[in-house]
Amino acid sequence: MAKGFNEHKERLAAIQGFGKVLAKRAGFICEWCGGNEGLKPYDLAPEREVEEETLALLCEVCRGYAGGGRVDADQVRGYEGALWHALPLIAEGAARVLARTNADWAWEAIDGSGLDDTFKAALQKTRRH
Repeated sequence: MAKGFNEHKERLAAIQGFGKVLAKRAGFICEWCGGNEGLKPYDLAPEREVEEETLALLCEVCRGYAGGGRVDADQVRGYEGALWHALPLIAEGAARVLARTNADWAWEAIDGSGLDDTFKAALQKTRRH
């Protein structure tokens, strides 16, 4: 058990070590909504090695959404721009949150985005009709 705890602690330290790099990359704003309150690195790919491309700088609200919190469609309208982020994991994470709203405008934004077609097709399978 101690080994798992230590590995988790090391991973968290590695993630926090990217804070300044992520802040500069993001222009000191949330990479999903553009907010500037409570910004912290968020691990978008916990199954992968920690690196800049697997992390996003997110505000507290967006971290809650990323972690599976209830999504209010009106509060995530600003995510449309994130669908065009240069790093695929950031764009895909925003798309997953938008998809959970099941709002028509969100699906239209996802469909019209530059996201990989295979990813979009897989996400469409989660759509509730």
